[in-house]
Formats: sequence, structure tokens, C-alpha cells
Amino acid sequence: MATTAGFTTDSIARWPLFLPVLLLCSAFIGGCAGSTGGGLKVIRILLLFKQGNRELKRLVHPNAVYSIKLGNRALPERILEAVWGFFSAYALVFIVSMLAIIATGVDDFSAFASVVATLNNLGPGLGVVADNFTSMNPVAKWILIANMLFGRLEVFTLLVLFTPTFWRE
Repeated sequence: MATTAGFTTDSIARWPLFLPVLLLCSAFIGGCAGSTGGGLKVIRILLLFKQGNRELKRLVHPNAVYSIKLGNRALPERILEAVWGFFSAYALVFIVSMLAIIATGVDDFSAFASVVATLNNLGPGLGVVADNFTSMNPVAKWILIANMLFGRLEVFTLLVLFTPTFWRE
């Protein structure tokens, strides 16, 4: 038994290892557009797959013109660029956070699980953060706090604060 907050009535330690890891990986998808759920969002994942499919078609027919449609409407390239930009920024925040937490002395699996849990607003993670985050060292906790902000407010919202253009205007 489980709740949508990630807490269970049975110990996750008794589950086969691939199930909790599968749940963590599915957390990357997150909620639908407009929801407060974390993750990449379903619409962005869909557009990434459609873009990948279009690029595979272009390999077969390099001179053909393919447009990506959502419903019956063709999407402008600017939207696809924004989705790829978000995906790249999300991946960068994930990788940098995970490496920073590993550098504080946390084991690889717990670092992965804690970054997934905080960046995607998942709740508890796996490993040393299966129950709570009290066993994490203070530096790792600050990194995870930043991840929670990145996850809740979306990556672009916080990254724009670090651009000089934002502070000039």
C-alpha cells in the first residue's frame, strides 16, 4: 500500500530493488502541465519524444520537412527549443546536485535517490533518505533545499535570477 506522497504502509526494504528504483525514475515524468507536481511534466516528455521521432525520420529522409503537431496544430520551433532548454537545464541541475552531494560523503545511491526526491518533489527517497533526511550532513541538506526550490518553482524561474539581464532591467 502506498500514498501519492511516497509514504507506504509496508517497508520498501522488503520490495525487490527494481521496484523502488522504477518508482524513482518514473518521478522524473512528474505531473501534467499546470500542476504543482515536480518533474519534467508529461507534455514536455511527449514533445521530447515527438522531437526524437522527427529527427529519426530526418535521418531517413534528410530533405523532407516535418512539423511536430499537438492535436491538429503544428508547434512553432521556439516551443521545441524552450522544451530542450528546460530539459538541458533540468539535467544540469540534477547532475551538479548529485555530484555535489557525493562530494560531501554521501553514497552514490543515496545521493541519486535524494536528488530525485527533492528535485521532483517526491517525498522520501531510497537509501539513507528512505525514512527522512536527518542522516544527511548539513552541506548536503542545503544542496537538497536548493533542489526543492528548483523542483517546486521550476528550474528556469530560479536560474533567471542568476542572469545579469534580470538584474539590469
